[in-house]
Amino acid sequence: MQLSRRKFFTLAGASAAGTLLASPLEALYARQANGQPIFGTGYGALVPDPNGLLDLPPGFQYRTFSRTGELMTDGTLVPGAHDGMAAFPGPRNTVILVRNHELSLTSSSRTQGPKPYDTKAAGGTTTLVVGANRQLIKDFVSLSGTIRNCAGGPTPWGSWISCEEDTTRPSATGAIQYHGYNFEVPASATSAVTPEPLVAMGRFNHEAVAVDPRTGIVYETEDRGDSLFYRFIPKVRGNLKAGGTLQALKIVNQPRVNTSNSGFIRDQKLGVEWVTIPNPNPLDGDTVRLQGRDLGAATFARGEGIWYGNGEFYFCCTSGGAAQAGQVWRYIPTQETIELFVESQSRDVLDMPDNITVAPFGDLILCEDGDGDNFLRGVTPNGEIYNFARNALNDSEFAGACFSPDGRTLFVNIQTPGITLAIWGPWARA
Repeated sequence: MQLSRRKFFTLAGASAAGTLLASPLEALYARQANGQPIFGTGYGALVPDPNGLLDLPPGFQYRTFSRTGELMTDGTLVPGAHDGMAAFPGPRNTVILVRNHELSLTSSSRTQGPKPYDTKAAGGTTTLVVGANRQLIKDFVSLSGTIRNCAGGPTPWGSWISCEEDTTRPSATGAIQYHGYNFEVPASATSAVTPEPLVAMGRFNHEAVAVDPRTGIVYETEDRGDSLFYRFIPKVRGNLKAGGTLQALKIVNQPRVNTSNSGFIRDQKLGVEWVTIPNPNPLDGDTVRLQGRDLGAATFARGEGIWYGNGEFYFCCTSGGAAQAGQVWRYIPTQETIELFVESQSRDVLDMPDNITVAPFGDLILCEDGDGDNFLRGVTPNGEIYNFARNALNDSEFAGACFSPDGRTLFVNIQTPGITLAIWGPWARA
């Protein structure tokens, strides 16, 4: 999911520095429009990894830990399908990682926590405590019994919201609970939490969330071809369990518009209003988006990553646009406007990017989820794209890229077979 910002963009939670950033993707498209080269050398040509795992530029190195099947501190095995992740400051210069596992009802690999939400479901989260030397100190299941925990987002109050991208109902297929919810995992948890579905936030194919630190409103994306863009207004700021109101975005004077193919012009601000979902927790099907659409809400092509900065939200529609190579939309809550910020015209330039993070030095780090080789790609503030890392092991996607609070380490997952990596090196060389 990814991309974008304009002249500045402080990414809440992406780095401890909270650096004011240039507009890497806007600069990228300006270079393309002006006929300038868009591919740069970045940190240099990637060096083939003799271990056949991760190709990196000269001077960079990595360490792996918490691989699928390894024994964790709590006595269970590391589950597979490592996905979305966030880094939090821990005690004594440690880093706490809360990591999703996108496992289905029938996955052979499982999160095996002592307090599962659904004993038949295999997904959940694990928490990793990493020392200042980038060595794993502790790892354990922190949420279990959920399905397809894909992405989510950190909160300003120090927790991770883990999102189920699945709306399975209790049935003969095995599930004993309703699914399609968000779950909150405090970064400070030292063992498995008691799962509590955040029902008021909606039951649908959740993908990611971002919180407005000024208001406490949570914005939510949905991974479907006909998804909506939501906001959740909690009754009590910072307390998502207290309930609230779920709404979907509607573009003024354009009811039910399909934003993927309606010929929107970049940077054209469109007024928005919000429609309230009558029943955010339908148990008879995945109908939240249908309720919103009946009320005139706009549809988006696979809403995925979302990030907040400087009072603005940027969210990616992975298959949006004429080329179906991805769009990024910008929503400004103080103006109640939305605009098409980026639309990829070619997969040779930007190929359905998935997760995104912002480096403390201002570059975007993108996790592309395409066919064949998968890269971590950087985009500099002057708009040059470069390859930062290549998955030399297989064609699995990168996921969960995030920087440590001190900005010195980039953590990322290779989803299959499930490996977490810490990457460090001469970042200042940029």
